[in-house]
Amino acid sequence: MTAPAETIAALTPQDIARRSADAMWASDHASQGLGMEIVSIGPGAATLAMTLTERMCNGFGMGHGGFIFALADSAFAFACNTYDERTVAQHCSVTYLRPGTRGKRLVARAREVSRSGRSGIYDVEVSQDDVVVAQFRGHSRTIGGRITQADAEGTDAPANKKS
Repeated sequence: MTAPAETIAALTPQDIARRSADAMWASDHASQGLGMEIVSIGPGAATLAMTLTERMCNGFGMGHGGFIFALADSAFAFACNTYDERTVAQHCSVTYLRPGTRGKRLVARAREVSRSGRSGIYDVEVSQDDVVVAQFRGHSRTIGGRITQADAEGTDAPANKKS
C-alpha cells in the first residue's frame, strides 16, 4: 500500500531527499562497511565522509585510489537518488590531484550539474583538510521505481529490499 497522494505532495524536496537517503543507507553495506557517514543530504546534493585507515592505503602508504573513488561514487549515488527515483551510475570518471593521507578524514561533496529526463550529471569534489584531492564526474540514469515505499502498516521501507 502506498501513501496517499496528498501525503506525498505535502513532503518538501528536503523531506524526500532525507527519506530517500535513509532508505538507501539501510541496505548500503558497501558504504557502511568502509566507515562512511552521511554528513548532509539535500535535493541533488550529498556530502559523505570517511577516514582513510591503514587497510585503505596502497604500497606507497597513500590512500588507495579505489577507496577515494568509492567515497566519491557513494556521494554521487546519494546525490542522484534524492528524488525518490531509483537511479544508477551510467559512467564515472575521476582525476586524482593529490594523495590521501592515512588517518585523515576525506569529505566528498556531490552536487547536481544537470538533470533532464532519465539522465543526470553530478560533480563530486573529494577533499582532505579542505584541500581537494580528487575530482569526480558521474553520469546517472534513472531506471524506474521508487526508493522508498509505504508498507501495509504505513512505514517507509527500501523499495528494493529483499525478504
